Amino acid sequence: MKSRVLILAAVAAALSACSLAPKYETPAVQEVTTYKEAGEWMPAAAADTAPRGEWWKAFGDPKLDELQQQLHDGSQDLRAAIARFEQARAFSLGARSNLFPAIGGGASAGRTRTSANAPGSGGVVSTGNDFIASLDFAWEIDLFGRLRNTAAAARDRAEASGADLAAVELALRAELASDYFSLRGADATLRLLEDTVKAYDRAFDLTQNRYNGGIAAATDVDQAETQRQNARGQLASVRLQRAQFEHAIAVLLGQPPSLFALAPAELAGDPPPFNTGLPSALLLRRPDVASAERAVAAANAEIGVARAAWFPVFTLGGSGGYESVATSNWFEAPSRFWSAGPAVSLPLLDVGARYAGTKQARAAYDEAVANYRKSALVAYQEVEDNLAALRHLADEAAADEAAAASAQRSAYHADRRYASGVADYLEVTSTQTAALQAQRSALEARVRRLNAAVGLVRALGGGWTREDLDNPAL
Repeated sequence: MKSRVLILAAVAAALSACSLAPKYETPAVQEVTTYKEAGEWMPAAAADTAPRGEWWKAFGDPKLDELQQQLHDGSQDLRAAIARFEQARAFSLGARSNLFPAIGGGASAGRTRTSANAPGSGGVVSTGNDFIASLDFAWEIDLFGRLRNTAAAARDRAEASGADLAAVELALRAELASDYFSLRGADATLRLLEDTVKAYDRAFDLTQNRYNGGIAAATDVDQAETQRQNARGQLASVRLQRAQFEHAIAVLLGQPPSLFALAPAELAGDPPPFNTGLPSALLLRRPDVASAERAVAAANAEIGVARAAWFPVFTLGGSGGYESVATSNWFEAPSRFWSAGPAVSLPLLDVGARYAGTKQARAAYDEAVANYRKSALVAYQEVEDNLAALRHLADEAAADEAAAASAQRSAYHADRRYASGVADYLEVTSTQTAALQAQRSALEARVRRLNAAVGLVRALGGGWTREDLDNPAL
C-alpha cells in the first residue's frame, strides 16, 4: 500500500508542471526613440548627473538634504506604503505555502456515555474513554497549475506593491522639494516686499512733507498711501503662503506644524542639468509603470487559475496515530491506526460560474494591459511637459530678469523727474508698481524652473529601476 502511495505522489509531481496560464510577455507599447521637447537647448551633462539615488543633492542645498532624511524617518505616508508592501509580501508567502503538503497534529481525550435507545445499542448503556493522538497529512496535487498560478499572481501583486512603495517615496520626496523651493521663493519675495514697504513709507513721508510745504497735491499723498498699503497687503498674503508651505512640509515630515519651523534662507540658483537618457529606459525607471506591468503579469496568471477551475482537483491525504480507551496502553503497538489515499473533486453543474470566471479573468487582463499602456503614455507626457517647462521657463526667466532691470531703471528716472517737478506722482506710482511686479515675476519664474526640474526628476523615475523589485529598499 505504501509503495502505491509513493508511486502516485511521484506521478503527481511529474504532472504538476502543467499550467493553463497563457505564456506571459510584457505588452508592447508604442516605441519612442527621442523626446520631442529635448531640443538643442538642453545643457550638456555628464553621465553622473543622471538622477540616481539621492537626486535632491544635485541642487546643492544642505537644508533640503536634511529635510529629505527627516522625511524617510518620519513620513506617515511612507510608513503606510511600507505596511501595504509588507501585507502584499506576506500574502504572497501564504499563497506559495499552498504548493506544499500540510501536516498537522492533534490530541484529544474524552469520556462518552451512549444512549440505551440509540440505534445498535441493543438497549444497553455503555460508558467509556477515548484517547487519540494523531498526525494528519494533506496535499493538493497541482496537476493543472491552479496553486502555482495563484502563487505567481500573488508574487506579481507583491512586486507591484513594491513598485507602488517606490512611487510613493518618489512622490513624497518630490513634493517635499517642490514645497521647499516654493517656501524659499516666498522668503525671497518677503525680502523684496519688506524693502519695498520701507521705500514706499519713505516716499509717503516725503510726499506728505511736500504737501505740507505746498509743493505737492493732496492726490499725490493719497496715491502714496494707496501704494504702500497695497504693498503691505501683498506682504501679508506672501507671509500666509509661506506659513502654509511650512505647515505642509511639517506634515510631510510627520511633525506637528506647531513644533516645526524653518528659518528664512536664500533661494537656490539655476536648476542642475539632468540627463534624461533614452525614452525606452523610462519604462525601467518609472515605478508606477513597473507596477502597472506587474499587474498585467498577475492578471495573466489569474487566467490560469480560472482555467484550472474546469479540471478536477486531486488531493492526497493521510492520518495516523494512536487511539485507546485507556492511557495505560495508549501508545502501544495495538493502539496504532493509519489511513491514506487520494481524492478527487469536480463540480459537474455550476450554471455558468466557471465560464463567467474565465471571461472575467480575461477581461481583467485586457484592462491591466490598457492601464499599463496608458501609464507608459502618461510617463512620456510628463517628461515632455517638464522638458518643455524647463526650456520655456528658461526663456521666461531671462525675459523677466531683463524686464525687472528695465522697470527699476524706469522707476528711478520717474522718481528723479518727479523730484525735479517735471513728472506727476502718477508716473512715479505706475513705474514703481510695474517694477515691483516685474521683480516678483522674475522670482516666480526662478521657483517654477526649480519645481520643473523636480518634476522632471519625478517624471524620469528618480533613479529607481525595475530591477529593484527583486530587492526593494525599505
